[in-house]
Amino acid sequence: MDSFDTFFPYSEYRPGQRHMLEVVAQVAQAGGIAMIDAPTGSGKSSVVASLLAGRQKRKIVIAVRTVSQLTTFIRELELVKKKQPQLRTVYLVGKGSMCPLGGGGDVYRRCEGVKAFSSSLMRDRAERGALIPSKDPFVIQQIRRMDKEHPLLCPYYINSKMFVQAETVGVKMVPSTALRSKAEKVIAHPVPPRELSEFCGEICPYELMMHAAKNTDVVILNYHHLFDREIREQLYASLGVEPQDVLLLIDEAHNCGDVITSIGSVTLEERDLEQASRELSGMRKRYKGAEAVQHVLPRLTEFIRGLANSAEAEDWFDPAIFDRMIVKESLYKEMDEIVGDLIGLAESVREKNQKAGEFRETAIERLTEFLVRLSQSATDPAYLTVYRKEESGITLEVRNIDPSASLTEVCSLHACAVLISGTLSPVESFRRYYFGDAKVTTLSLPNAFPRENRLVACATDITTAFSMRQNRENTEKITGYIRAFSALKGNRAIYFPSYQILESFARLAVPHIRGRKIYIEPREAASAGTALSEFLSLPSRGESGVLFAVCGGKWSEGLDYRGEMLNGAMVIGLPLAPFNRVRKMTIEYFRHKFGAEGEFLCYTLPAINRSLQALGRVLRTPEDRGVLVLGEKRFLEKRVKEALPLWIREEMIECDAAKFRDVLAQWRS
Repeated sequence: MDSFDTFFPYSEYRPGQRHMLEVVAQVAQAGGIAMIDAPTGSGKSSVVASLLAGRQKRKIVIAVRTVSQLTTFIRELELVKKKQPQLRTVYLVGKGSMCPLGGGGDVYRRCEGVKAFSSSLMRDRAERGALIPSKDPFVIQQIRRMDKEHPLLCPYYINSKMFVQAETVGVKMVPSTALRSKAEKVIAHPVPPRELSEFCGEICPYELMMHAAKNTDVVILNYHHLFDREIREQLYASLGVEPQDVLLLIDEAHNCGDVITSIGSVTLEERDLEQASRELSGMRKRYKGAEAVQHVLPRLTEFIRGLANSAEAEDWFDPAIFDRMIVKESLYKEMDEIVGDLIGLAESVREKNQKAGEFRETAIERLTEFLVRLSQSATDPAYLTVYRKEESGITLEVRNIDPSASLTEVCSLHACAVLISGTLSPVESFRRYYFGDAKVTTLSLPNAFPRENRLVACATDITTAFSMRQNRENTEKITGYIRAFSALKGNRAIYFPSYQILESFARLAVPHIRGRKIYIEPREAASAGTALSEFLSLPSRGESGVLFAVCGGKWSEGLDYRGEMLNGAMVIGLPLAPFNRVRKMTIEYFRHKFGAEGEFLCYTLPAINRSLQALGRVLRTPEDRGVLVLGEKRFLEKRVKEALPLWIREEMIECDAAKFRDVLAQWRS
């Protein structure tokens, strides 16, 4: 095994950084799982040096959530290459952002369909002697005649392939000369994701990057490539590797839980049932079971509409009552029979649509997936049956509430798995939440940035607890904190538990904030990006502003506000999820699993993490200066305070409203 010093691209180690690499090197050599809480500035991306040192011809896979994280690792690996020029790396992003082919529907399904049709046509022509399909007049003619909105062929895929005579008999499809040439270039000189389409030209970007990935030491990919079982298995098969031959690094691992539970959940709306009924009407004469299933749908609609009378915006529904109501007076004796017929119908309609160049998910398929998951939930307490009242109507959901089974499976499949984040605090709590009692190596690093460059304060006299939201004195004090904080020079961000609380305090505080541009996070995403870009550009124009945003929202995570872009952040309130019966049932599930600690792990810990993520936008480099404020007295409660990073606990100044103004005045001076 090589020393990680061989791959470490910097002249010196930051505080705690070498120890972090030693821990990862040990896990890479011995196998197992490691979780590392490494605050911004720890140099956590350098752990790839340890994985490279312990690679022993195995492939390294780095899973990231955002393009900015992907870019960070591209940059890190380029520095490593200066010491080790033979290192080969590449990235894979989702097909949705890579595919240049037109047409609607699910991009993965569309890709699967057009590749099958294109391969069939190319092979047929190759057997007749046309070994270069992109130059075959017949293939070119078929592409020109194709309906671009409902493609059956992919010219980009066709340009990526060619045929050679097989060793025994017939022909063999292989990557085209143009694809192989470009793949070598992209390995030698990485192309930023935004420039990839232009670089690929007429070649399929995904095929190009996948071919490159087969011949590299390191592959960077997004979470869904890893956590979606079907995509992961297909990916590893294409790469020609088994998980046990892969060293896995998961960045920003505090996000794993939400991504995995989202993948494991499925929803159904009333409009899906209306569309399913229309689809079944057209199938009744040709497909056995279509008419019987269609007769079930009115009872499903009746069930959904019956929930509209509920006073709750979100609540649990009993799957047993659902089953009885749906099966009652139907031609079926039990739900499994309905699901069986639906699975057959869904497969038939998908095959028919693919032949017609239609790649959208049908309502029949969505209904099938929902009922299959609903049946599974009957025996798996990690799934809850939930309904939500929204402006568009009632949405039913089978919701996965526990990511541990999937995450443990994924990590255990690999030769080793390293989970790292700047906010895995407290790391032992995340270990329990993610892996239960499984053996996991954990490490927490200190904050490496200069202490004198930051001020950390916590309010002792304000709260957004539900019981105090109508308290006039409390409301006035919160408004006072916001006004005092907003008076500081430079760009400031104030984060709230919800849009409702944000909008309430924005109305109270904004009229009193003078000489600053105000930006309020919109509920809809359409205009959010433009507004944020304008806010971050203010310092370059000699201006400053105040950002009102939501913890866990569009402006609080995965964003790098370096230098003067952000000089301070305040979190108003502890951003706990709304408490209702669904939340209570979730807490009961985790209490059963973990005892008294269960409520903290599933309810309080995510709120603390959302707060730390928001505060973490400020200090991104050792030179950055900033003020971090926890505007909520519940952060001083023993269990909550103990969950904060050690450096915050040690530096935190406890303030009432008067002391807070004095502390800010001293910081300004």
